[in-house]
Amino acid sequence: MGAEHQITAGFMPLFDSAVLVAAGELGFAAREGIDLKLHRETSWANIRDRIAIGHFDLAHMLGPMPLACNLGLTPLASDTIVPFSLGLGGNCVTISNAVWAGMAAHGALPDLDPAGAGAALGAYIRERAAAGRDSLRFAVVHPHSGHNYELRYWLAACGVDPERQIEIVIVPPPFMADALAAGRIDGYCVGEPWNSAAVAAGTGHIVTVKALLWRNSPEKVIGARKAWAEQAPEALAALLRALHHSARWCQDPVNRGELAAVMAQRGFLGLPAAVQMPILTGHLRLGGGAELDIDDFFLPFDKAANFPWKSHALWFYTQMVRWGHVAHTPENLAIARDCYRPDLYRSALKPLGVALPGANAKVEGALKVATPVGSAGASLMLGPDGFFDGQIFDPDEIDTYIQSQKSTLKA
Repeated sequence: MGAEHQITAGFMPLFDSAVLVAAGELGFAAREGIDLKLHRETSWANIRDRIAIGHFDLAHMLGPMPLACNLGLTPLASDTIVPFSLGLGGNCVTISNAVWAGMAAHGALPDLDPAGAGAALGAYIRERAAAGRDSLRFAVVHPHSGHNYELRYWLAACGVDPERQIEIVIVPPPFMADALAAGRIDGYCVGEPWNSAAVAAGTGHIVTVKALLWRNSPEKVIGARKAWAEQAPEALAALLRALHHSARWCQDPVNRGELAAVMAQRGFLGLPAAVQMPILTGHLRLGGGAELDIDDFFLPFDKAANFPWKSHALWFYTQMVRWGHVAHTPENLAIARDCYRPDLYRSALKPLGVALPGANAKVEGALKVATPVGSAGASLMLGPDGFFDGQIFDPDEIDTYIQSQKSTLKA
């Protein structure tokens, strides 16, 4: 019997595309009647543009990118929705060995502590400025990315103005480690395995990770063309079920070897399985012989990792406002709130009887320990979700939050 639905999807060569890749490669999509055609891309800009012109029905996307599409921040306007999250965490901040030496001289320790690392980096940046040296250049993968916003959030919370005291440039993920090795950039924030690749090459040092900057925080999502989703609701629902089964399989430690082998193929990451183990195990080599285990470093399934929380979208929106990417208006706030679609996630998964959050949004940063929550279906455990600086984001108090963030930057 042939597939009922044909779906074309784009992805970037990053490990957090694994749930989408495994859905296609390991038969989860086929079992739901889907012929899933995967296309590897070289930049997030390509993903964004190919969604807009209809080459892709949906894609592996940066969490804030669909908001940018809907808020008119992209060259080609396209209504994009988020019915599924591909996981929590998975990013690191990696710097050159020379910058690490400068930070170490100011007390940095190989412990990934965001506050300690940020203080040492700030001291090194001020030392360089006093000596009349060029600003450090950090790369992120796209202006409207979790990487850009978490790098800026971290630096600002540690007293570094990312607009004035460093330079931020855009580099596609697979080129990050090479750009660092060539001295074109001094550091970067990217998803795995492109941090571990620099450590393995001996050219970089990991200084902190997303999982400690904001615990169990959003990263990549499925961004679907709204017009396609409305024309093909059965196809989308079938895909969400396939992704659910794929995510559960990807989370299981028993499957790590098989998953790494799939992702190692040239058409996906094209990197040895060993370089992928850090994201699967949370055991990171930091550089200089240091190693550390990180709780919840990357979660493809556990702790409601696939639920498209509106509070995640709204936090990204506050950062877009904070850094001048979009004006804070009632209209823009409504666009951001409507971008993530927990209703579609729930309706697709309800027949499976799985745990589904009862709420569409939550207060971010309030949970200090893993916490069971009310849900439809089986019981659901949410992970601790604290920001490293102790801030709380209440999606019902957005004006207050945006105002409070303005005051953290020097005039």
